[in-house]
Amino acid sequence: MTEQDTAAAVDTTDAPDEDARDEADIAADYIEELLDICDLDGDIEIEERAGRVYLSVTDDGEALRVLSKPDTVTALQELTRIAVQAETGEFSRLILDVGGSRDARADELQRLVDTAVERIEAGSSSAALPPMSSYERKLVHDLVAEKGFHSESEGEGRDRHTVVTR
Repeated sequence: MTEQDTAAAVDTTDAPDEDARDEADIAADYIEELLDICDLDGDIEIEERAGRVYLSVTDDGEALRVLSKPDTVTALQELTRIAVQAETGEFSRLILDVGGSRDARADELQRLVDTAVERIEAGSSSAALPPMSSYERKLVHDLVAEKGFHSESEGEGRDRHTVVTR
């Protein structure tokens, strides 16, 4: 194997998944267009973790505040996923964060889990959390497991929620 072949082999193994890069580029272009339409400035960062694309939109000021509300981020994420699917023909599982909204929501979910665990430790047999998205339920399941408790999702559609038990 020549030096050039070795370099090419290293480049391929270190390169992100080709499909993920396409998905990320399409999503970033879509979000960039949306920001232009809204006359908002923002920096877009792309990260891939466990085969899933994460797009973060940040700014130095308060310009993105209106777009960083949880319901708005969820809607923008769905629109971005649809744009990616229309372009690639493949379902997208990308995660969108605008102005740190995901970190803020993760902190809020941590508080909900802490409260649920406190209720169980105080004698309740279980503690039901409010309905949330599948992504948020996954985060909750992980947080609950870290505390040594058990959780299951219950309900259907918009009513699907997590129940924490000992």
